[in-house]
Amino acid sequence: MNDIRRTAPALEVRGLDVYYGHSHALQGVDLRLDSGVFSLVGRNGMGKTTLCKAIMGLLRASGGTVRLRGEDITRLNPARIARLGVGYVPQGRRLWRSLSVDEHLRLAGGMRRGAWTVERVYETFPRLAERRSNGGAQLSGGEQQMLAISRALLTNPQLLIMDEPTEGLAPVIVAQVEEMLIRLGQDGDMAVLVIEQNIGVATAISRQVAIMVNGRINRIIDSARLAADRELQQRLLGVGQHAGDDTDVPSGEDQEAPAARAVARAMPSAAPVRVYVSNPALPTRWSQPVPVELIEAKARTVSTGVNRLGEATRQSRERAPMVASGPPAVIVVGTLDTKGDELRFIRDIVAGHGLRTRLVDVSTSGRHTSCDVSAQEVALNHARGGSAVFGSDRGASVTAMAEAFARWLRRQDNVAGIISAGGSGGTSLVAPGMRELPIGVPKLIISSVASGDVGAYVGSADIAMMYSVTDVQGLNSISRAVLGNGANALAGMVKARQQQTSVDDRARQQRPAIGITMFGVTTPAVQKITAELGREYECLVFHATGVGGRSMEKLVDSGMLAGIIDLTTTEVCDLLMGGVFPATEDRFGAIIRSRVPYVGSVGALDMVNFAAPETIPERYRGRKFHVHNPQVTLMRTTAEENAQIGRWIGERLNRMDGPVRFFLPEKGVSALDAQGQPFFDREADEALFRSLEQTVRQTSNRRLIRVPHHINDVEFVATIIGAVRPMLGRLPARRRQAR
Repeated sequence: MNDIRRTAPALEVRGLDVYYGHSHALQGVDLRLDSGVFSLVGRNGMGKTTLCKAIMGLLRASGGTVRLRGEDITRLNPARIARLGVGYVPQGRRLWRSLSVDEHLRLAGGMRRGAWTVERVYETFPRLAERRSNGGAQLSGGEQQMLAISRALLTNPQLLIMDEPTEGLAPVIVAQVEEMLIRLGQDGDMAVLVIEQNIGVATAISRQVAIMVNGRINRIIDSARLAADRELQQRLLGVGQHAGDDTDVPSGEDQEAPAARAVARAMPSAAPVRVYVSNPALPTRWSQPVPVELIEAKARTVSTGVNRLGEATRQSRERAPMVASGPPAVIVVGTLDTKGDELRFIRDIVAGHGLRTRLVDVSTSGRHTSCDVSAQEVALNHARGGSAVFGSDRGASVTAMAEAFARWLRRQDNVAGIISAGGSGGTSLVAPGMRELPIGVPKLIISSVASGDVGAYVGSADIAMMYSVTDVQGLNSISRAVLGNGANALAGMVKARQQQTSVDDRARQQRPAIGITMFGVTTPAVQKITAELGREYECLVFHATGVGGRSMEKLVDSGMLAGIIDLTTTEVCDLLMGGVFPATEDRFGAIIRSRVPYVGSVGALDMVNFAAPETIPERYRGRKFHVHNPQVTLMRTTAEENAQIGRWIGERLNRMDGPVRFFLPEKGVSALDAQGQPFFDREADEALFRSLEQTVRQTSNRRLIRVPHHINDVEFVATIIGAVRPMLGRLPARRRQAR
């Protein structure tokens, strides 16, 4: 029975009918949600909230069934449904004015045990922790929504229903809610049904979106297509400027009356157009027919000579429909308003190799260009829509377009490779998106900035950069040679990747990869680990120099590592103390997000890295130093600094929901921290260990373990290996083929 429940869909609605008196509110609704996050959109009055209430038992169904993991809950009372594992965030929040934030959470926290606790809520929403003593009526709209969501999460539901979670919220809060929903979908602990009016949010959190029209599920559509197709949004949902109001759209492919298209083609391009809206007021199923006199009175005149962004988007779509999925394609991307000839030159060479291409415009001028995916379509992927991208401030526009392109690219599931050409502005536009793609997907930027420090563009991704020699401005003998080399190189990478044999793929899958962090002072331990595990796992070693840790976590985010042995966490020292090999604030973030099995330790947390001695900040004069070589000087961390480091790491370990084992070598954390070595300091090490023990909340899944050996000792290595094997043995490998 338990196996049946695990394989059954989280929610299955079949033929659901609900009446309000004689009004047929839900008309044979069919909906299935297996796992993850699923969005349901529709105009006001279409039955979305009625569906939520019917699932929760707040409204009695007249016909049909609702099943939760295979169990029929159609006619159960709401309390019973909640105890079975359905959480509900109602529209309007419905908080108790007399209860404080903490009282709300404690009251909800006792229903069902699970991963969500009050402490985890406070970690997820720090603002609620700050306001824990305030009453429900004393919170802002965004804080109230955080509290309503948290209250539902604390019931640890199998299915979470959220009705308009971003309604009335500021854009920055909307973005936070969106990111939280994406994380919930990635965690896989619960299925989430989101009722949403914000198309940007609905399409960002779910791969597919259901559209409700007049009490029925009209269609289920790919979210990328809906996000990019403004005209479809307008017809189905009444979004934006529209000349008609098709309340009930056929469930097949969108169709347009041939006669209407003929009239449109015959109409002079500059002639004024009279726009009639058949429903001047937003309709509901109880609305009466609108008198012709009112429709005439509400009509307006517009000029077709004005080329609005929405119209430019529609025109480009008519020429080249956007394809959100399908056969793999090479993305050729850049600012087509200034680099159009160069990018089309690259596109033609790549296509000449028999590869499918998509030309994507990310220019911010607002001018229309001929391409496969227009700048306006890309801009619609920004959290605040196209208006955030096309403004008078060029710097702000470039930043917004870079964000929109990254979000657009994340939604593409058929990227065979990507190439761009441009100057510093164009490079900064496309690089963030490229960094979002999995390791292994060919990525090439031809740029005039490629001869300098390109770390800010490449980051931890496998982006190749080629210097353009001349500026990317027009085609000439030099630019043709450089651009041609780049296009041919990318085509070669893509074809070679596509030609990898299935035998190679199976071999890689049979030998899962694990990431291991190393520094010179922990090399002996890492060598022993790789020698022992190398026959079972593909051991990928990363030098802990800031970018090394980021590269490892990039592979974790790409789903290419089955586990982590984070032996050397020294990058945290440089982050907190100002060294030259710092981690980012997102260190450990990929492990938190992915829940990949994690074995960690405190390797090289006894040192901060600086360059030559003369570069050391004045505030550190008089400290204990060790000159590693003329370019690298190491500084011993103090007990106070180690306590700070321990708290920082411990707080992140607390956010890891996957299996965690973190080991503390009592006889030293690096080759320099051993008896008779220059950094040997038991007091400083003990401050680090105590801080971790005081910070980390240990559970059966998250353990902090002292080991009475040095980090490079054979006995310590044996302890690490003894922890790794059972963790990876009982969990499926998380590695997957990159897109």
